[in-house]
Amino acid sequence: LSQLPGWSMRPDGSIVVATGNDDALGVYTCTPYNSYGTTGESRPTRVLLKDPPAFTVRPKEEYFQEVGRELVIPCAARGDPPPTITWLKVGSAGKSGAQVNGNSSLVFRPLVKEQHGVWECTATNQVASVSTATSVHVLGTSPHAVTNVSVLPLLLAANISWEPGFDGGYFQRFSVWYTPLVKHPPRAHHDWVSLSVPVGAQHLLVENLQPDMSYQFSVLAQNKLGSGPFSQIVTSMPRGFPVTTVPPEPPAMTMRIFLSPPQALTANETVRGVLLQWEPPAQFSVALSGYALELRQDKGGWEVLDRSIPSTKTQVLVPGLIKDAFYEFRLVAFAGSYISDPSNTVNVSTAGMEVYPSRTQLPELLPQPVLAGVIGGICFLSVAVIFSTLAACIMNRRRAARIQKRRQGRNQPAGYRR
Repeated sequence: LSQLPGWSMRPDGSIVVATGNDDALGVYTCTPYNSYGTTGESRPTRVLLKDPPAFTVRPKEEYFQEVGRELVIPCAARGDPPPTITWLKVGSAGKSGAQVNGNSSLVFRPLVKEQHGVWECTATNQVASVSTATSVHVLGTSPHAVTNVSVLPLLLAANISWEPGFDGGYFQRFSVWYTPLVKHPPRAHHDWVSLSVPVGAQHLLVENLQPDMSYQFSVLAQNKLGSGPFSQIVTSMPRGFPVTTVPPEPPAMTMRIFLSPPQALTANETVRGVLLQWEPPAQFSVALSGYALELRQDKGGWEVLDRSIPSTKTQVLVPGLIKDAFYEFRLVAFAGSYISDPSNTVNVSTAGMEVYPSRTQLPELLPQPVLAGVIGGICFLSVAVIFSTLAACIMNRRRAARIQKRRQGRNQPAGYRR
C-alpha cells in the first residue's frame, strides 16, 4: 500500500482509497491472522468505478406563471449507471397534482394555487444522490397564509407580528383578528374582532385587553381577488397590573445619540476668499440636519457666521475678511435639536494679503460697538432730514401767506386804503 499514493489501512483492516482511479480496479481478498496463524482469506470482492449523478440541465431559480396555464420545468442528469430523476414539493407529501414527463421535466397542466412553493429535483443512482431546487410562483390568485405569527404579551395589550405569504401577484393588506377565551360563553359562538393593519406594516399593537384573560389571535391577508386563509391561531394572555402595588409608569425610552464633530477642517486662500473644507462626522446615529460655522477675531468671543449650511456640503467660501487681522474658524454639526462638539480650529491671518480690501468686511463680522455706532449715525441723519424737511415746509407756507396778503392789498379800492 505504501507504493500507492493516497492508499492507507485503518486499524480495523479496512483499505481507504483517497482518490478512485484505474489503479483501484480489480478483485480484492482479505486475510486475517495473528500469532497462531490464519484461517484463510475472505471471499473475493470486485471494485468497479462508477460515476455519481451530475446535472446536465438545471431548472431556473424561480418561475412565474399565471394560474390555469401550463408550466414545464426541465431537469436532467447523467451518471454511471444512469440516474433516476424524481420531483417532490418541499414541505408537502406527493406531487400536488404535478406530473413528470419522459424527459424528467416537471409538468403543471394546469397550474393551480396549491402548487405554489419550492420544488426539488433529485438525481439518484447506486453511487450517490444529488438535488437542486426551484421556486414556483403562481400569479393571479388570492394571497397565501401568513407564517410565523407571534404574540408578545404587554401591559393590557399584545403586539402581534408575522411574516407575509406570497401575495398572488397583487398588492395585499392584512388584518388582525382576536377574541377572548371565556369558560362559559353567553352564546354558542363568540365574536371575533378585526383590526386593520397600516399599509406596509407586519405587526400591530392590540390595546385595551382585559387582564388575566386569554385571547386567541389570527392574521388574515387580502388582495383584489379576495381573502387568503387565516393563519394559525395563537393563544396568549396580556399582562395585568400587580395586585399589591400601584401600577408603575412605563419607563421612559432613552436612546443614546451619537453625533461626533466634523473632521479635518482646513482653510485655503483663494482669489475670492478663504475656502473652508471638512469631512462629515465619523459617527452619527440620526440623520444630519446641517452645519454651523463659527469664528472669532483677534482672540475675541466666538460668533456664529452661518448657521444654515446644508448637510450635503463639505466646503464653504468665506469672503470679505478685514485685512491685517487674525481669525479662527470652527464647525459644529447638528441633527434636529442635537449639536455636536466643535471641530478642530483653523487659523487664518489676512496680514499682507492683497485679495482682501482694507475696509471690506462682512455685515456679520462687524463688532457690536461699531455696529451700534453705524445704526446711531443712520438714525441721527434720518431725524435731521425729517426736521429739515418740516422747517422748509413751514417757511414756504409763511412766505406764501405774505405774498397773498400783498396781492389782496393791491386789489382793494383807493378809498379803502389806509
